[in-house]
Amino acid sequence: MSEAAVSTQRSRGSEQATAPARAPLPPRAAWAGVGRCVGTSARMLVRGQVRFPRSQVGRRISFADHSTSRVYRDTTVGRPALDPCFLAVSFRLRAVRGRGHAWFRAESWLNTPLFVGFPGFVSKLWLTHDEHGRYRGLYEWDGADLAERYAGSLWHVLALVSEPGSIDYRVVPGLRRADLLADPGVLAPWFPDEEGAWWRVLAVT
Repeated sequence: MSEAAVSTQRSRGSEQATAPARAPLPPRAAWAGVGRCVGTSARMLVRGQVRFPRSQVGRRISFADHSTSRVYRDTTVGRPALDPCFLAVSFRLRAVRGRGHAWFRAESWLNTPLFVGFPGFVSKLWLTHDEHGRYRGLYEWDGADLAERYAGSLWHVLALVSEPGSIDYRVVPGLRRADLLADPGVLAPWFPDEEGAWWRVLAVT
């Protein structure tokens, strides 16, 4: 990222005193979006447009709340974002313990059609559960509004299997995944009142 781009991004971030309110979309709109996504995803998978690169798998990511997770899967669609943004989603599975986490990671392949077909999807890093049982997905999206709409739709899907009150997300405009992985400090200007937040990446090794 150029120095000018970093300066612009930090300026944008400094204007964000608090994180915007997060909430699910109305159920009818959310499930209609999920349905359209599944149809689009099926076509993309058949055409070989969805990729699962291995270069990021196994990397350890540390967060500002003193938790850590490892990347266990990477999903991309091989297209650059014209209006990139970073999206982080978190949740805790209901009644899953011990070996149940390994089972969830294995079967989560089946969840791929629930997101790759949403407008604006670029990539997702799937993270293992952390010390608090929290799962995260770290996405690059093309368009912050589209990322917000996806997260608001996904909320209803996650609510079927998640602990009440555990679902959350953050959207940071103007940030590509590659920039975040190269320098997690690019998140520093955003939402300074959430300094120890679950979504704030501190290190990637």
